[in-house]
Amino acid sequence: MELFFFYYLAGVIILTALLVVALRNPIYSALSLLIMFFHVAGLYVTLHAEFLAAVQVIVYAGAILVLYLFVVMLLNVKREDRYHPQFPIGAFLGLVIITEVLLLAFRRSESGTPPMPPAGSVAEAVGNTETIGDVLYTTYLFPFEVASLILLVAMIGAIVLAKRDLFEA
Repeated sequence: MELFFFYYLAGVIILTALLVVALRNPIYSALSLLIMFFHVAGLYVTLHAEFLAAVQVIVYAGAILVLYLFVVMLLNVKREDRYHPQFPIGAFLGLVIITEVLLLAFRRSESGTPPMPPAGSVAEAVGNTETIGDVLYTTYLFPFEVASLILLVAMIGAIVLAKRDLFEA
């Protein structure tokens, strides 16, 4: 049953990802992106990573998609301006990538997969959130703080640029 859910979620993710690129209307493209984000969250749930699924829905389906829609509506993108005749190049690259993925999958199925860890392993004894928090605030504390400072500087820069336009007008 898990394999069925995986193939369903993977198929919908691939289909909606293709629709994001292929649809000419940016609003329909954003709706396809929303469907894809929710199915990726469903894939995380099947992997027993509920925290990542919640973050996927909150951050990507909530914040990033709203930002994308805001930019699309703000710029008022015309259909002629958005697309260029590069479909053959994109189709060729997509075909190359799909071929590589299928070759790797076939190669892995021939070599056999490593055995799964036992059911009572350490990862199941401690929750996902606790494990992520422990690693984030011990091993990766410095990169985490640097990323927060970079985001703070970017936010201050965006505010300064926006306020400068107000004062010049």
